[in-house]
Amino acid sequence: MGENQVHQSLKRPHFIIIPPPFQGHINPSVQLTLKLASRGFTVTFVNTEFSHDQIKKSRKHLSNGEDDDDIFAGSRESGLDIRYRTVSDGFPLSFDRSLHRDQFVEGRIHVSPAHVDDLVGKLMASDPPPTCLVADSFSTWGSSIAWKYGLVNVSFWTQPAVVFMLYYHLDLLKKNGHYGSKVLRKDTVDYIPGVASIEPRDLTSFLQETDTSTVMHRLIEKAFQDAKNADLIIINTAEELEPGPISALKEKHPTYAIGPIFPSHFTNRAVEMNLWSESDCTRWLDGKPPGSVLYASFGSFAHSNKEDIETIANGLLLSGVSFIWVLRPDIVSSEVKDFLPNGFQENVGNKGLVVPWCKQNVVLAHSAVGGFLTHCGWNSTLESIWVGLPLICFPLVGDQTTNRKLVVDDWKIGIDLCKGKLVSSDEVAERIKLLMCGETSNELRKNVTKLRKKLESALGRNGASQMNFDKFVDDVKDRIERRKKKF
Repeated sequence: MGENQVHQSLKRPHFIIIPPPFQGHINPSVQLTLKLASRGFTVTFVNTEFSHDQIKKSRKHLSNGEDDDDIFAGSRESGLDIRYRTVSDGFPLSFDRSLHRDQFVEGRIHVSPAHVDDLVGKLMASDPPPTCLVADSFSTWGSSIAWKYGLVNVSFWTQPAVVFMLYYHLDLLKKNGHYGSKVLRKDTVDYIPGVASIEPRDLTSFLQETDTSTVMHRLIEKAFQDAKNADLIIINTAEELEPGPISALKEKHPTYAIGPIFPSHFTNRAVEMNLWSESDCTRWLDGKPPGSVLYASFGSFAHSNKEDIETIANGLLLSGVSFIWVLRPDIVSSEVKDFLPNGFQENVGNKGLVVPWCKQNVVLAHSAVGGFLTHCGWNSTLESIWVGLPLICFPLVGDQTTNRKLVVDDWKIGIDLCKGKLVSSDEVAERIKLLMCGETSNELRKNVTKLRKKLESALGRNGASQMNFDKFVDDVKDRIERRKKKF
């Protein structure tokens, strides 16, 4: 980078933000983009070509056939300097990433980095030139590419800090026999810095597996080797929620808890980047009494199985509770399309609404919704807290098992749908009724209201998350300034 370019970048830092091609990572990355651009910075947001194609299809469906490549056009019209680019993930658009997940993850390790490297190299000719690379912590290339092009290297973690610390200390888990062994210890894990004692069943699902030679384990290990080389770490959580893990991580790295990263108006998203077409449930909800509807969704990534979906479906019917249930077409597999019990839709009538995808924040914030049956994805958990809804937890994969512990055991804002193997439909119905009304429901609602106040405080003008974001911005600027002095 020439001296003139360095001076230009100091006037207006230029961030490159590249999320993985999953909805739960794209959404907070979009909000981070808007937040940085609102500070007057240039931001280039990079989607994979496949994610972009999926988003275009969903937007085309909602915009009466209009083709719209310029996802950030509205933001630029309001004065934000946001550029939008796409990059290949190494697979053709026709490749079924859901059905062939292992092959796809293998490509993320060995193929995607070269495409990202090529794109970042081309972006260096931008005006102003890039000065900072924000890579998701599950990426394996952030530090090497940032170093190659002289960029400040930021690792962006979109799950809770406690999960980051567990992955960060894989070496301790291995040393103590709680990970990476054919026979795993079953006693309490009480030696991870910043993490209060945690039972093995509450570790992330990948840490509970005895075969650690899988592609997901190799991705996790490689990604966290890379994350340890980051200049800065930012996390979509609040210190008020996770003081221990945040404090411990700060002792090792410059770390900023800047979450929860929500739109400035929770139900009004300025940029739509949904991988599926959304159903508008507002009119249906408008006809339901306050707090009477259970919202159910298992997120954008995890798979369930046909037997569990059928059991939950029958439990919903038996409960007598009105519900909206989001069921992705590939919730079981892209090859399994018929996963609901025979006659389910007819038996539901107007009591329930089954949709492939919806505006979750709008549904959660609606007065008719009184509870959330969730997979315990981190975005869903934060959103539920923000609108004051208690949860029924049905974790499926990854961090969701640890998130369940936070929700049920630590914060006491939710209950378990089951422990291990799914219970009967009768028991599902009882758990739903327990969440929606009665003494347990009231206690959960009191607890989630207290937790929401903590998040409101964190995001306030003098709140920890807001101040952390300010410090993060100053830290990036300072590192750019120090680079200038090398020229």
